[in-house]
Amino acid sequence: MKFRVQAQQLDRVEGTLASTALLDIGVQETGPDGARWALAVRGVDVAALSVADLILLWTVRGAPHLYRRADVGRVAAAVEPFSDADAGKRIYDAAKPLKAAGIAILTALDEVAAQMRDIVTRPMVKGDVSGRLAEVMPEPYLRSCRPCDATHLFEMPFRLAAVRAGLELRLDTSPPVLQRIAGFEKAAASGDRFDLIRAYLRLLGPATPRHVADYLDAPVKEVKACWPEDVIEVRVGGEARSLLAADEQALESADTNGTWLLGPFDLFLQAKDRATLVPDPARAKELWPVLGRPGAVLVDGALVGTWRPRKSGRTLKVTVQPWQKLPATTRDSIVEQAERLAAHRAVSLGGVEFTA
Repeated sequence: MKFRVQAQQLDRVEGTLASTALLDIGVQETGPDGARWALAVRGVDVAALSVADLILLWTVRGAPHLYRRADVGRVAAAVEPFSDADAGKRIYDAAKPLKAAGIAILTALDEVAAQMRDIVTRPMVKGDVSGRLAEVMPEPYLRSCRPCDATHLFEMPFRLAAVRAGLELRLDTSPPVLQRIAGFEKAAASGDRFDLIRAYLRLLGPATPRHVADYLDAPVKEVKACWPEDVIEVRVGGEARSLLAADEQALESADTNGTWLLGPFDLFLQAKDRATLVPDPARAKELWPVLGRPGAVLVDGALVGTWRPRKSGRTLKVTVQPWQKLPATTRDSIVEQAERLAAHRAVSLGGVEFTA
């Protein structure tokens, strides 16, 4: 756990965008305490950043992730499915009608991307793009949406085709606005730095192919076929896992202390070995409910509780649910982090309530 704290630079006081490791794998932008809060707790001055620095893309699991704009070509190569079978798994139920029609999944994604590229000649709201696509795409690509009483393209092909089309999401738009990426060109290869398997091992290792496959929504077989050769075996709770050989010393010497309020979708909480992060099933259920995830309190490499924000006007209150008795010094550190969060949101802290 402390190795991950250091690998993800949570112990860093300040740092540049170029040196921020999370941006190699992508920083999920979900909720008010999403990607920019994740960068802020890792020492990045997010107030100084602009659209010239960052780009928002639909990538891993179809979720919106922030990256460095300068890296977009290599990111596009990194998030490419490993194979047609992999692409079929990533688009879920949309694969069935395509397969029935004899359409290869990667071919389908390319066709959707080509149509999206033609449609989005100016910034457009997602719903308008979807409506236009429904007019030009044949039946195997479409589904009937009862809540909307309309016919739409399946959601995951829509999202995963956007990067292939050279489209980004405008920051801070709801509903999302898509626009063309200026000068977009996908790189021939991602390179080791942006390779998603290697990035997972660097930031969330030691790990198994199953962990990485679950993170990517990819078949385990495909991940195993691309598994790096420069790894060592590490046993965690009796389970054999892999770590990049270059990180062996960092794992052995990891020792860092501190207190952090992690957002609900912070990369630290995205690790697929949840039982390692939170051994108690009841606590795990509290941290990762089906809907309405809380944030997590991380102290000295251990998750010790959850937190939820409540904003009223220009005031933010934070409720903390500890999982154990916390020393006064730890509570004081949590309050300090809550003050940091309020400043990040440009509001005043109205107090921190500890429920136990």
